[in-house]
Parts: sequence; C-alpha cells; structure tokens
Amino acid sequence: MAAVHGYFHPKTATGGSSLIPPPPWHYSGDLLTIEYRTDPARVRELLPEPLDLAEEDPGAVALIWADWQSCSASGRELLDPVLSQYKEAFAVVRCSYRGRTYSRCVHIWVDKDFAIARGLHQGYPKKLGSIHLTRPHPYGPAPRIEAGARFGATVAAADRRLAQAVVTLREPSGTNGFVNGHPMAHHRWLPSIGKGQGLALDELVESGAASFEAGQAWAGDAELELFEAPTEELARLEIHEPIGAYYRQVGVVWDGGTLLESGTSGAGPRPA
Repeated sequence: MAAVHGYFHPKTATGGSSLIPPPPWHYSGDLLTIEYRTDPARVRELLPEPLDLAEEDPGAVALIWADWQSCSASGRELLDPVLSQYKEAFAVVRCSYRGRTYSRCVHIWVDKDFAIARGLHQGYPKKLGSIHLTRPHPYGPAPRIEAGARFGATVAAADRRLAQAVVTLREPSGTNGFVNGHPMAHHRWLPSIGKGQGLALDELVESGAASFEAGQAWAGDAELELFEAPTEELARLEIHEPIGAYYRQVGVVWDGGTLLESGTSGAGPRPA
C-alpha cells in the first residue's frame, strides 16, 4: 500500500506538489479599505443560519484591496516570488453569533491558485479574478504614504469589471476601519459526492490573526463604483452612504481556527 503525503491536494509520494503548506501562514501586505452602508436586508441574505445581523450598524460593508507577499514558516516562498505574491479584493460585513459580533467575508477574488486553496480551508468563498491597486514608492511618480496621495484600485472577474475606486489620503488615523475588525465567522462547505445528499462538510468556524503588526493607518476620501455582472453579485451590496477610506501596511500570521458548530447552516444547492 503506497503512502501519499502533503497538506492539501495533490498528495504524492513526497508531498512536494501540495498546493499549500501547513500553517502557520505569514503575510505582509498593503491594504486599501473602503467602508460604506448598504441596505441591511442585502447583508442579511448573505448570512446563513445560525448567523444574524450585527446589532450596531448592520448595513456596514468594507470593500478591501490587498497586495500580499505570503509564506510558510520557512519563508522559502519569498525567494521564489511566484509562490508568495498575489492580490485579492474582498467584501466584508459584520454579523452576530450567540450575542458576539464577528466579521464575515461574503465575496472575494484572488489571482493565484494557492490563495484559492487556502480559502477553501479557511472558509473564504474565493474565486479567481483580476485585481490591481496602486503601489506606494518613495521615488518617482508613485504616491508616497502622505496627505494628498491618491491610490486607484480595480477588481474584475470573468472579463467583467466589478468595482473600481480612487482613494485620496487625508490624515493619519487611529483605525483602519471597523467592519473588518473582529474575528471571522466563516462556513466550511463541501457537497456530498452522492447526488441530492446535501453537504458532507458543514462547519461554522471562527478564525483570526495569531499575531498582527501594522504601520500607521491613514484615513482618506473614496470614490467607489460597483458594476453588475452576469455571474457575480457584489453590486447587490449597493452603496447607500459612504463611511470612510483607509490605507495601511500590515503583517499577519494565521495559524488555524476553532469549530463553533456543525450541520446547522441549511446551505445546499439552489433548486433548478
């Protein structure tokens, strides 16, 4: 009987082809965050049982662009940058579970396969997309991280642009926003291989940073547009009122989560 190895698919004799290594996973990145309010009913429709709306500001949304370098504990991926560098754009709302407020990612696009695999493990609903955002630099025409600096960001999927933004930094801030400031409450779902047999995996999990460090946050003003697309629903979180915009450089370590409960979401295939 052959033994196969690897943290994730594909599992092989050596484990060297595994799409992702075991945690801890280390991240260094630039975050561009835009917060706004939408109709709370549009947030509620994205919260399966047993989650409910957050008690305070239930319609708040954060749309975040991130330019990441990530690696395993060895750091070897940083010296083979195709294995460490990726970008993502994601929408976060807040929710309530047993009286506690959580953050929850409801839409997310990434541009690398290993990032999708990590999302499957963590409960992020990652899809493939095209993500771009302006990078700061101390020389030449690129913006510095200072008052008046302007940063652009776009996200597209399946050849359709889903969102575009321009953020102008105004002043240092004591916060990077509030929507994405809680532990994450995510579902890990996998349909049963048997037709019509529901979910083989149905877990509500909590996760967050095992450690976190960050530079000075900056507040700013945002111009944000969302666009309809045939296979995406970001635009349903329509913009009713702006809250704020932020830029921050961060370092994060992720090292696992906690099972909250299983088999209660009622999620399954939508009837034809």
